[in-house]
Formats: sequence, C-alpha cells, structure tokens
Amino acid sequence: MSDLPLIQADRAVPPPAATTSTGGRRRRLRLLSRTDRVVITLMVLVPLLLVTGFVWLPAVATVLLSGTDWDGIGPLNEIDFVGVRNYSDVVNIYPPFVPAVQHNLLWLAALFVVATPFGMFLAVLLDKEIRGSRFYQTALYLPVVLSLALIGFVWQLLYSRDQGLINAVFGSNVDWYGDSSVNIWAVMVASGWRHVGYIMLLYLAGLKGVDPSLREAAAVDGASESRAFFRVVFPVLRPINIIVLVVTVIESLRAFDLVWVVNKGRNGLELISALVTQNVVGEASRIGFGSALATIMLVVSLVFITIYLATVMRENRE
Repeated sequence: MSDLPLIQADRAVPPPAATTSTGGRRRRLRLLSRTDRVVITLMVLVPLLLVTGFVWLPAVATVLLSGTDWDGIGPLNEIDFVGVRNYSDVVNIYPPFVPAVQHNLLWLAALFVVATPFGMFLAVLLDKEIRGSRFYQTALYLPVVLSLALIGFVWQLLYSRDQGLINAVFGSNVDWYGDSSVNIWAVMVASGWRHVGYIMLLYLAGLKGVDPSLREAAAVDGASESRAFFRVVFPVLRPINIIVLVVTVIESLRAFDLVWVVNKGRNGLELISALVTQNVVGEASRIGFGSALATIMLVVSLVFITIYLATVMRENRE
C-alpha cells in the first residue's frame, strides 16, 4: 500500500529527456530576426539571379536564335525567323558536322571505355590505404585542377615534332598535333589523362561510404576480391555510376579548349563545340546557325542530366 503513491508519483513526473527535447524544439522554432531573414534572402536570391542571368537566359536565347538567320550585326527587330532551316542545313549541307559528331562519339567512347574504368581501378587501389596513397591521390588529381587549354600546352612538350619527348625517345618524326590521321588520338590521350583523375576522385569518395560489413560478409561467403567488388560493392555505387555517366558525356561534348588550342578545331579535330565557336564568334558570324549547333549540344546534355536528376529524386523518395 505504501508503494502505490510512489508509483503514481513516478508516473506523473515526465522524463527529463522529454522536457529537454521539448525545450530544444521550442528553441529551434523561434522566429528569425530581421537580420537573419535578410541574410537568408540574399543567400537564395543572389545565386538565383546569377544562375538565371548567366545560364538560363543565354540558354533560352540560344534556342530562340537557332530559328533565325541573325548575323549578330543587324538590329534585333529586323531578325528573320527561318524555322528549322538552320537545323536542316546543319545536317544536310554542312560538311564538318558529320566528322564532328563522329569525333564526339569517338571521344565519348574513349573516355567511357578506357579512361573511366582506369580511374575506377585507381580508386579501388587507393581505397586500400596503400603506402603513399595521399601522394598518389594528389598526383593523379593534379591534372583536374588544370584547364584543358593548359593541358594542351603541357602535352605540346611531349608531342612537338622537333623537340617533343616522344619523338626524341622513339626516334620518330611524327607531327602528333598536325597530322589529321593521329591528332584526334593524341588529344584524346591528353584529355583522358585529366579525366582519369576526376573519375578516380568520384569513385574514391563513393568507396569511402560503402559499409565495410558488406565486404566482410562477401569474404565470409568465400567470394574473391574482384567478385565481391562487382557483385556487392559496385551495385552500391549506383549513384556514383550515374554521376560518372553524366560527367563523361558532358566532358565529351565540351571538349573544346584542347582542340581549339591545337588548331581551332580543324584538320581532323572537328568537334561540335568548336563548330559552335567558329560560327558564333568566328569570321562567319552566323549567330543563328551556330545557335542551332549549340542547341543540339544542349538537348543531348539535357537527356543525360534528366536521367541523373530522375535517379536522384527517386532514391530520395525511397
């Protein structure tokens, strides 16, 4: 009988944790001060204005101008709309377009089949915390921070016909940048050198987030290291794989800096991005025609970006 009031009292007293939790929620629900609201508004508004002004408006203008024959000189009110004529001309009567598409596809294949798997392989090795892994990570990632234009100059030291290291070592006299039969392969090697470091970093970050118990369970089941990676670890890296796919496609489309430094995208180095520049800012000054080429690049990029966003949103809902 004497224990009953004590039990009731215990039931009547709320747990301290609940009180603390309730107080924390109340503190988090406090109204923001005027300064906080101003700061948050600026943090949202300034990036939104920059993205709108430098990304979305130019993209919309490009799509609109692709249906005109504007040369960039006459007034905007005198622009003649020609519908899809520019797209028809690009496909039917513009000789560099087909080689440019072929070179972009070749570039994509080289990055996807050679550079990307090699970057993933390096990430797997570095994930094992081998001796000097920090140094190797820095050395492999260093080309990523360099622009493609600078990479073109760096590889010129290797590819130079008269003073290049490759010709000096092998005693050859190949014009690696000038010969149209080999220059596309030479610049893809230079581009792949940079791409490997980027892919290595993405996969290394993904591997660090893999639950170690998955590998331990696979080892207990007797799976080999390679079998455990492809059957257990690689499927877990699905979000990283989607990112790598999008990055690889975009890199193959925007491979402009390197070929422009070499020979302005001519003589075997035709790319769609180089054709856009030649028509928009080159001597031709065909803004409408160049915008049609740019719109084609935009549509191809948006297809893969949409796939990526759809995948991310679906995983967030799950």
